[in-house]
Amino acid sequence: MPASAELASLTTGEDSMATTAVTVPHRAGFYLALLQLFFTLCWTVYAIYLPALAATAGIPRGAVVLLLMLDQAIFTIADFATGVASDKVSKVLGRLGYWAAAITLLSCAAFLALPFAASGGTAVFMTLTVIWAVTSSALRAPPLMLLGKYAAKPAIPWLAALAMLGYGLAGAAGPYLAVALRQQDPRWPFALASIALVLTSFGLVAVERHLANTAPVPAKAKTMAKTPLSRRAVAFGLALIVLALGYQLHFAINSAPLFLRFAKPSDLEYLMPIFWIGFNLAMLPASRYTDRIGAYPMMGVAALLGALAILATAAASSLEWMILAQAASGAAWGCILMAAFALAFSIGQNGHEGAMAGLLFSALALATFARMAVTASGLIADETFRAAIVWMPTACWIFAGAALIYAALSRTDIAQPSL
Repeated sequence: MPASAELASLTTGEDSMATTAVTVPHRAGFYLALLQLFFTLCWTVYAIYLPALAATAGIPRGAVVLLLMLDQAIFTIADFATGVASDKVSKVLGRLGYWAAAITLLSCAAFLALPFAASGGTAVFMTLTVIWAVTSSALRAPPLMLLGKYAAKPAIPWLAALAMLGYGLAGAAGPYLAVALRQQDPRWPFALASIALVLTSFGLVAVERHLANTAPVPAKAKTMAKTPLSRRAVAFGLALIVLALGYQLHFAINSAPLFLRFAKPSDLEYLMPIFWIGFNLAMLPASRYTDRIGAYPMMGVAALLGALAILATAAASSLEWMILAQAASGAAWGCILMAAFALAFSIGQNGHEGAMAGLLFSALALATFARMAVTASGLIADETFRAAIVWMPTACWIFAGAALIYAALSRTDIAQPSL
């Protein structure tokens, strides 16, 4: 089947698997899962210890959320910029792996120094934090863009699901780590997380070459468009921001209070990971259908079903029903994120896969920034707002889901795969 037909199937639902067997580089997917796992665990360790480290550095406790918002603001800019840069760097085979590993070494050095430098004052601590935030972007968009650049398009949903398993596993481990590490010396967790991430990043060169060797079409055969952004890219970014905001409001703000209707605060470390269990279990099966029905329909249907699941968490009459509904909402987010990568690489074909991966991560960071801004504003304490925010995630997912399905069914130029 021609490459153009394979790309179109991501949005129109054609069955690109019908005539051609697709070679799937599973090892690359598992490697990226490991890389995302260690990277996300680094962020988890950072968030756990940040209040104590900031206090040691002379930063008021009330300013910690502002520091986290600064991190997300940096991610929003740096992720897209790094994605654009990775498109240029990857023109020479192997260069991206060395480039990402070198920046990761600098990033982990700054990360490792944070617990040691906290006693040195605010200026030193903030400088290291900014260096870590900027350089950590090297392990988000650049490694994943290799899937869009080299993997056969029908294999991308499955490989994206494998890569996102690391993200989901780290999310599930977060509540346990928060309890287990609370009283521990931060230097050991920071050191172990840094070493694991650095050692893992060294494998990126081999993975890049492996993907290039198994690529169905050489990268040099592609013609790069003039700009990494188009109407399709902007529409995709806006839809993902709305979806990610719904996820952030539901999981980070609403989930704990909803669980506490039926459980004790000490039970949250066991209940909060249920979202990520659903996330991990749904992605791989759903990836098998994304190439067949299309990325737009997969994202849209998952968002609408996820909206129903979020409604069910608010309406649950027992802990058992709450657990089922929460797992379903996590499953929906897993399907959305997996299909989003497939769609991003379809839009970014012909040399802008890194830019689109960067746009995806920037949208996620911007949604996280917005959720933190809601928390920092103190609006959560207002009873009227507290009652309204329970329904906001549902509204976000219904709106974005309906828009994505409309784009797919109407076959407008927004829903076409090429730039």
